[in-house]
Amino acid sequence: MKVIDEKAFSETFQYFDKGIVLEIIDIFIQEHPARIESIRSSIANRDFTKLKFDAHSMKGVIANFFAATPQNFAKELETKGTNMDDTNLELLFDQLEASTHELVEDLNEMKIRFAE
Repeated sequence: MKVIDEKAFSETFQYFDKGIVLEIIDIFIQEHPARIESIRSSIANRDFTKLKFDAHSMKGVIANFFAATPQNFAKELETKGTNMDDTNLELLFDQLEASTHELVEDLNEMKIRFAE
């Protein structure tokens, strides 16, 4: 299942230098494991301040790729951090992790197409 709105992505990045777009994609892919682990740790430690920050950061980065599903999960986790609400944190995290994994797969495909 695609999580990227490919039309919006292509329309936005069509005038960008391909090297810059590929670099933006690569940075996200490289930073993804550490970002996910940081959110996991914040949840495990019930560190709501860090959760709010990490989820907000993840939400912002995902916005670059027009991927509403993982962006919404990050937003929900950010809200949970803001409200110090620990209900369903693990479920939301699992959904974020799965959807950002799909995002990484989509981005790897986009890299191939964008590099052509």
